[in-house]
Amino acid sequence: MSEFPPTYEPENAWQRFWNRGGWWRALLFVVVYLALYEGLSFLISTVFASQIDASDLFGSESTVFFGVALPILVMGLLVLVFVVTQRWKREIFGRQPVTGAWWMWIAVVLLIIPIVLRLFATDWGAYTPTVVLTVLFMGLCVSFAEELLTRGVAVNMLRRHGYGERAVFVLSSAIFALLHSVNALSGAEPLVVAITVVYTFGFGAMMYLTMRVTGSIIPAILLHAATDPTTFLATGGIDAHGSTAGDSGLLTVAGLFNGVYLVFGLIAIIFVSGRVFARRGAKGAAAS
Repeated sequence: MSEFPPTYEPENAWQRFWNRGGWWRALLFVVVYLALYEGLSFLISTVFASQIDASDLFGSESTVFFGVALPILVMGLLVLVFVVTQRWKREIFGRQPVTGAWWMWIAVVLLIIPIVLRLFATDWGAYTPTVVLTVLFMGLCVSFAEELLTRGVAVNMLRRHGYGERAVFVLSSAIFALLHSVNALSGAEPLVVAITVVYTFGFGAMMYLTMRVTGSIIPAILLHAATDPTTFLATGGIDAHGSTAGDSGLLTVAGLFNGVYLVFGLIAIIFVSGRVFARRGAKGAAAS
């Protein structure tokens, strides 16, 4: 048994609103995040248009940095500022208030295997060292922003409202999946967007299980940071295969894990348990 550290400091109206938590506040926060992200991406792509070659995303480090990394880096820092002003640093970056069962380590293994496969599948000669380093940095920016947003802020809001961990698991994974529906605004095919949303629900489930079993959000951030860059470099594109795609056989095997994530995530729903805060209006705040 452990207890989630509550906030005892006096709250202002802004803090009080978000501290109440709930699924709709978590969803509202994500919607605001997406709106700001889209606006910031447009602004940066306009100001730094000469540095971005949209036809060859991984052709230069400037395209990777200004076209992808910078907007989400700024958004990640804004979410971090929100966490600090809400006094949620310990709750999000500290030890998880609920322990993970042994079987959750399967999720970690399932995440590592395709990362290794993509490392061997990548045509490293198709990229310059500086592009590779910039893509790795971009992956860290993406993982930090998205994990802080979903496994951090969203999970904390859901827990604060009194949801059990099964609901936190499902809702935070669904919010993570819906986060990627914004790809439709960039002109992606509806079918591709739908497949991405389904896949990212499974991937989000793996991230939640990783956070639970390791007891920290940091391993989830690092595994996410390894997943996206290896995928982009191996396939030569984002949500699509480009001209620099590597070994097709290894990529096919690695791609099968997208389905494995979803299946394992759906099965895991049955076994996830625990609670951090008591339901709204109830007494006590236990975790198991």
